[in-house]
Amino acid sequence: AVLNKATQLERKGKKIIHFEIGQPDFPTPKNISEAGIKAIRAGFTKYNPPLGILPLRLEIAKELNKTRKLNVTENNIAVTPSGKAAIFITMASVLEKGDEVIYPDPGFPTYHTLIDYFGSIKKPIPLVEKNNFSFDMKKFRKYFSKKTKLIILNSPSNPTGGLMPIEDLREIAETIKGTSCWVMTDEMYSKIVYDTAIYPSFYGLKGIQDQTILVDGFSKTYSMTGWRIGYMSCPKRIIDKIDYLLTHTVGCTATFTQMAVLEGMKSKQLQLKTMVKEFKKRRDFVVSELNRIKGVNCQIPLGAFYAFPNISSFKKSSRWLANYILENAGVALLDGTAFGTYGEGYFRISYAASLDNLREGIARIKKALLKLS
Repeated sequence: AVLNKATQLERKGKKIIHFEIGQPDFPTPKNISEAGIKAIRAGFTKYNPPLGILPLRLEIAKELNKTRKLNVTENNIAVTPSGKAAIFITMASVLEKGDEVIYPDPGFPTYHTLIDYFGSIKKPIPLVEKNNFSFDMKKFRKYFSKKTKLIILNSPSNPTGGLMPIEDLREIAETIKGTSCWVMTDEMYSKIVYDTAIYPSFYGLKGIQDQTILVDGFSKTYSMTGWRIGYMSCPKRIIDKIDYLLTHTVGCTATFTQMAVLEGMKSKQLQLKTMVKEFKKRRDFVVSELNRIKGVNCQIPLGAFYAFPNISSFKKSSRWLANYILENAGVALLDGTAFGTYGEGYFRISYAASLDNLREGIARIKKALLKLS
């Protein structure tokens, strides 16, 4: 809705600065693009196994064992045509009508949409601003029961950029032991983290792999949002069901896309390092400038490329303020309620934009908000 309205304003000649788009503004690394083109020319344009090509599954398993200190194999890996497809396949594999699902709010809208689609019961857990937007663990303890079939984690978070502390992850891990509950840990932004030497991965905790499905991908890591490729790592006891669902839905993920990603995984990750360094510079600028605006308070996000400032002091709904800023300042951003009820009082600002655009956009936001003070 925001993008459509922004487009309409642009057609009328208004210059709009876009802070609503959740994708890196960097090109796909040249070596990855060239590998994809080479694969097409070499004839890698046919079907491949529903779970993905073996060389890529081997490489993903190798990467997970290195970064999470695990012992997974290619038989745990399923390649999917996007992270969203992996989320859908996960829920289709484990949920039945009436099952309860614990998930973050504010959170990626696909979560609550698919919970509704599968006829399951939503149990949203507020993300606590003062705790770097981690779970409200008191609410988690209250909601978790024998009816809980799935817990969804997303760290770093879209939309907050928050990282869940390892203590909370360990408590969740202990809570599910001996139950029939699954955890889907969406770690799509795991390569885009700041200010920490070690990424706290739920999937890397000991003893939980038999109840956990990892969702990850390459859209953010390699700036490949339009290539549509993600993956899952899951217990062998459920891989046959995932294979079945992939066979009868998408068939397979494009072969040449997988070849391109394989090149990316085997390369030196130079553009990724450059991209994360640039995102950190932008993050520092955005947070500093937002906190200079009277009535705005912005936590420092530890991952992803989103800031989630608190604008509740203006005593207006987030949706009203987002429309006001779009119409009066020419800046498109997302109101917090686009990500759930507990997003009220917040905006999501994507700093996947040039420093010049960030500078001008935040200056416009400041000018517009000062008129309301």
